[in-house]
Amino acid sequence: MSTLQESRSARFAMRCASWAERWFPDSWVFATLAVLIVAVAALAIGAPVGATAKAFGDGFWSLIPFTMQMAFVVIGGYVVASSGPASKLIDLCARVPKNGRSAVAWVAIVSMLASLLNWGLSLVFGGLLVKALARRTDIKMDYRAAGAAAYLGLGAVWALGLSSSAAQLQANPASLPPSILAITGVIPFTETIFLWQSGVMLLTLIVVSVIVAYMTAPSDGAAKDAEACGVDPTVEVPKAFKPTRPGEWLEHSPLLIIVLVLLAGGWLWQEFATKPAILAISGLNTYNLLFLMAGALLHWRPRSFLEAVAKAVPTTTGVLIQFPLYGSIAAIMTTVQGSGDHTIAHYISEFFVSIASHDTYALLMSVYSAVLGFFIPSGGGKWIIEAPYVMLVANQLEYHLGWAVQIYNAAEALPNLINPFYMLPLLGVLGVKARDLIGFTFVQLLVHIPVVLLLLWGLGQTLVYFAPIQP
Repeated sequence: MSTLQESRSARFAMRCASWAERWFPDSWVFATLAVLIVAVAALAIGAPVGATAKAFGDGFWSLIPFTMQMAFVVIGGYVVASSGPASKLIDLCARVPKNGRSAVAWVAIVSMLASLLNWGLSLVFGGLLVKALARRTDIKMDYRAAGAAAYLGLGAVWALGLSSSAAQLQANPASLPPSILAITGVIPFTETIFLWQSGVMLLTLIVVSVIVAYMTAPSDGAAKDAEACGVDPTVEVPKAFKPTRPGEWLEHSPLLIIVLVLLAGGWLWQEFATKPAILAISGLNTYNLLFLMAGALLHWRPRSFLEAVAKAVPTTTGVLIQFPLYGSIAAIMTTVQGSGDHTIAHYISEFFVSIASHDTYALLMSVYSAVLGFFIPSGGGKWIIEAPYVMLVANQLEYHLGWAVQIYNAAEALPNLINPFYMLPLLGVLGVKARDLIGFTFVQLLVHIPVVLLLLWGLGQTLVYFAPIQP
């Protein structure tokens, strides 16, 4: 395979991407359809219409704290990545590769490592790194392959890091709906992303992803650079604004930023001094405050910080408008009882228990979660839908609850490789279309599927069940 376009699988992926862009509606439509399907299912099992409608309304606002927390994950990552010091770091990183193919592999490494801290940071930082590499005249890098490599953080390993929506949700009882908390209890990071089994899976996926990115990157003679993709990678230097009236002085002074950072630093010091480090960082409020204050400090002046936030807010639209619907779905599934005094979650869990065993749980749940993830692309929101019955099954089979979360995390990332939904922030930075990247990420998907399934099944066999920890 000299170029990816010559690959039969890549051509097939391009056709799939074109079909998806033509026929797939916005992901909000999928979430709304899921609400309707669950409501109809509740009526089908004999639930009263009034109880179903009440559960929809009660659940709609149940995820507001978590919704805002996840929105700030995106905002914090964007603000940090778009700061001046981050731009200088990107320029330094862009000097490392010696040729076009190694540049693609390098982007993959940087993107995946950044995603372990913050998936929003990974997309923006990775995209800006690709553009910085595209400005180099001494190497010939395929812009599409590099863009696809920048997406690997979100498409491969992000859910195994600190910004994992499901792991964060399970470690924060205040963010969990009570109906799910009663099933799962609190699951700390030590039983999810900090398991040694998670480390093995993470390292394996990083190595495999980098190898595939390098091998599928077109050689110099066949590489399609940024100009060939219709993209101008040059940097537009922002204009330096100065205050024109007294009321604007504080907007251009670092004084307010310094005061805020000092206050936040005092609070963070107390958090880490009074709690184990793992417990402290597992709090979403702590995590988000760290990134926001780091972003403010890196931008140095309020005006620059606020402009970065303003640019970041549109990328949170999907989170803000979809997560309430996921809360409604969870409420209908777990609280509305049918004629037999059973909920939808109960019937689904009974079905999985009837076909699953302790040995097949990982394979069945990972395939199911990956397929559902293509239609409902939202890590934390979809966990709210799946957790009631997935964790009920895990409890009944006495399967390790933390690894059940990791099964979801690893499987959830698979459809991201070919789903344009999460690509949107990166596509905006790169100035290309989803079809330009999906041919490359599709090859990654073909390799990742058997690797992820084998790892989830094999590593899961090394763990034993532990009872839910109630707060």
